[in-house]
Amino acid sequence: MKRGITLFILLCCLPLLSGYAFAESEIESRISILEETLKKQEETIKAQQIMINELKEQNKRNEVKQINSSSPPERSATGQTAPAGEMQQQVQELKEKVDQVVEAQRKVLPSEFNPSIGLVGETVFSYRDKGSSQTGSGRPGGFDAFQRSVELNAAVAVDPYAKAYVVINASADPVTGESSLGVEEAALQTTSLPWNLELKAGRFFGEFGRLGYIHDHELPFVNRPLALAEYIGGESRTDGLQVNWLLPVDHYVSLTLGAGDQFGGDNPPNNVGDFRNGSGLNYWGRLSTYFDLTPDISLEPGISALWNPSTDAQWTSPSPDGVNPPLPTVAGNTFTERERRLWGADLVLSYKPLRNNQFESLTWGTEVLYSDNRYDVTNSSGSALPGSSVGSVGLYSYLTYKFHRQWSAGFMFEYVENQVNNQDKTFAYSPYITWALSHWNQLRLQYTYTDPNAASGRSADNAVYLQWAWIIGSHSHGWQQR
Repeated sequence: MKRGITLFILLCCLPLLSGYAFAESEIESRISILEETLKKQEETIKAQQIMINELKEQNKRNEVKQINSSSPPERSATGQTAPAGEMQQQVQELKEKVDQVVEAQRKVLPSEFNPSIGLVGETVFSYRDKGSSQTGSGRPGGFDAFQRSVELNAAVAVDPYAKAYVVINASADPVTGESSLGVEEAALQTTSLPWNLELKAGRFFGEFGRLGYIHDHELPFVNRPLALAEYIGGESRTDGLQVNWLLPVDHYVSLTLGAGDQFGGDNPPNNVGDFRNGSGLNYWGRLSTYFDLTPDISLEPGISALWNPSTDAQWTSPSPDGVNPPLPTVAGNTFTERERRLWGADLVLSYKPLRNNQFESLTWGTEVLYSDNRYDVTNSSGSALPGSSVGSVGLYSYLTYKFHRQWSAGFMFEYVENQVNNQDKTFAYSPYITWALSHWNQLRLQYTYTDPNAASGRSADNAVYLQWAWIIGSHSHGWQQR
């Protein structure tokens, strides 16, 4: 009967024991190191205890000698017992440190495989003096409150060779106000490949340019630059594969190459069907480096490229909301993009004094983009017109000065040409000021004057934005200050 009860208990405990089996191999090395450390410390304690015993015996002999010689024992005893007392104190402190190490290991190991979880919220309050039909914006004119995103992210080390993260994002529809929930990122990233290689796969923001793969709430200003919105479609989201190589040279040089079936928020996967050739994928790359010009000044330049040999995305003009109308000579024509090509060059020049970098810094960032897409053109009756290759230029440049640990201010200039009609040009000017109440809570006030030219068919617009962003829990990328 006792054997049956014992067998039953073992069977009940088996699932619990199996849950820890896979973790045992990873912590085995840590345990062995800790055991070796404890053994050394025990040997040290034993040696010190022997010394204490010898000192006690010596004290006893000295006391006997002092009594026999009728001399006062107090001074001699005090002088001899002081080292013994100090030794006992050292031994006690050593034991306490060993206990602290053991206790720390007990606290860390049970939660070692739990993911880091965080939540980011971002609300934008605004006022625009023109309606959306005049500005071409997806948001209405007048007073507006926009919950731009609620972002749930989790990250964890899968094993010693890779880590994984996921970002779930919900944002409100500008017309209905209903929130749509979607997977913004979900990727696996290696951590221990040889030859300075790093591999990322899944859904992620492809590394193109300076701010293309930065989340909205991390930008140094409220809104994503017009050039990135026009040529990339917002954030550089992709489903694919990306390889980063840190070149084996003395100077820092990073090379990134990737491939995916989409690139950007407004670019759905192309050539969707029962078969896709390699020409239906997007290919991108980025080369970047870093220079310390002085101990206080640094320079970070980079170049990027994006190529999709065969796309299938359409722009019909004029669009329902008046966005991006074409040249009057081709009004009503439909443009079908057949090849997507985009180049970019960026740099960031930073001044951060070593003695005061928490309270003062100056950052200048600039990125220039050149879009050279190829289109098939048809008129309103469906007849084919000669194909068109449109080269368009866009850029943004900003300067941010941090004058206090919690306060910074800056100015951004923007210029962009429409990727279908390069005669449609838009300028924008945006001063902004940021109050970082803490690392997890910040407010930003921004004014933007947008000035499109006559070929755009849109009106100039004055807008004021108040952005409130906050973080709960863990957040791997934090606020982006560059």
